[in-house]
Amino acid sequence: MGKTGKKILLLGGGGHCRSVYDSVLAMKEYDEIGIVLENGASVSSPEVVGTDADLPALREKGWGFAVVTVGSVGDVTIRRRLFHTAKQLGFLLPVIVDPTAVIASDARLGEGCYIAKRAVVNAGAGIGSCVIINTGAVIEHGCMVGDYAHISSGAVLSGEVSIGEGAHIGAGSVVRQQIRVGDGTLIGIGSAVVKDIPDFVTAYGNPCRVMEK
Repeated sequence: MGKTGKKILLLGGGGHCRSVYDSVLAMKEYDEIGIVLENGASVSSPEVVGTDADLPALREKGWGFAVVTVGSVGDVTIRRRLFHTAKQLGFLLPVIVDPTAVIASDARLGEGCYIAKRAVVNAGAGIGSCVIINTGAVIEHGCMVGDYAHISSGAVLSGEVSIGEGAHIGAGSVVRQQIRVGDGTLIGIGSAVVKDIPDFVTAYGNPCRVMEK
């Protein structure tokens, strides 16, 4: 493959970053991949090109693309901040789709979202900005996933499910068709969600129930 002139920064250097890095490599669309760490972090790696404080200078040096690679479990504050910072600095936030994922022709993918290995996004689904659809997750027809949400590995959203902004669906969970999971809500691993779950709660189990405070 010839040179494209495209350089992309991965904003966050943890485990999720390694998964995204591998997918970006497999896409073969970028000549250079750099990792940007949180301010104060220190990791010795040739791919690390700076910290959050260096983003303006890196933009000036020709790094034109960025994607947020910080994972989230119930708190999307850092992901939201990095996403908006990158936009304000003029970075383009591309959709990162691993080549092994299956995406329907009419699915809508928001900027900066990540679709991991062997994930499926089916017909008519809508994925918001800066969303994580993790390894092997299934987003069935007509589902809507809000900005900054995280659908964990092996989770299944049946048809026409609605997932709120910043919600987290735990690994291996199943959400019944036409259910709504509220904004900022955390669904524990292996849960069976068979009724609507409100905003900003933690719920888990089979059947899934809201945890009492």
